[in-house]
Amino acid sequence: MVRPSTLLALGALAAAVACAPVDNTATSSGPSAAPAATACTKDQLKLVNAGKLTIGTDKPAYEPWFKDDDPANGQGFESAVAFAVAGELGFDRDEVQWNTVKFDSAFAPGAKQFDFDVNQVSITPDRAKAVDFSHGYYTVKQAVVALGDGKYAGAKTLADLKNAKIGVQVGTTSLDAVKNVVKPADDPNVYNDQVDAINALKNKQVDAIVVDLPTAFYVTAAQVEGSKIVGQFAATGGGPEEFGLVMEKGTQLKTCVDKAVDALKSKGDLAKIEQQWLGSAAGAPELS
Repeated sequence: MVRPSTLLALGALAAAVACAPVDNTATSSGPSAAPAATACTKDQLKLVNAGKLTIGTDKPAYEPWFKDDDPANGQGFESAVAFAVAGELGFDRDEVQWNTVKFDSAFAPGAKQFDFDVNQVSITPDRAKAVDFSHGYYTVKQAVVALGDGKYAGAKTLADLKNAKIGVQVGTTSLDAVKNVVKPADDPNVYNDQVDAINALKNKQVDAIVVDLPTAFYVTAAQVEGSKIVGQFAATGGGPEEFGLVMEKGTQLKTCVDKAVDALKSKGDLAKIEQQWLGSAAGAPELS
């Protein structure tokens, strides 16, 4: 993703503790000199819009990541995370503004019209060649969703899905997971937008879709009547897949955003936000 997505949710959470300043004076006393540090006080951050923290995400903004298609309301997992990071950087809610950024544009090469983007973007080596990522703020599992009366609703293993026609969104780690982990006999049906893959399942044009696990819970709860989560699986054979905040390549803001994410982890705030908005995403059966 993994990609923009969705699950019924309940309240909002945002932390507001300023990141302590650090010395930003470089030394030049030879090879052993320490690198210049980045100051993280709000007035020293280099921002797209002076005095405002500009955050990007796609539209529509799906649950459980956002609620009511309104990233600015602080509700939904990623809205709450974004405002919590903003708080750690010293920004009040009225000092945050949101820009609409198409999913795959967020991690494309080039200048950015946001300070960071939050949109279920998985950290990958290829994407990291074009943009900078924060430390991960959420560990991702992929999920298979099928119609409850469909041929593959009872699949217990990934091998059981070998002959399934699978729908998935272009440019996502869900697509990579289908190709490299599920490995169906036929190429998947690839859609420009997630909602098109969901509609393909609803209209029985595909046997199943692959999305991130929290999105799968929202699909089954609110978008495709009679659908079910067949199971969840790790997207890669290596380390865990994580979502990261996306920033322009080479930005000095990365150090401060990393500190903010780390602080939220160490205080337990990220875990609380995750439990509040994504707690239902536990317990789906594992597909081996």
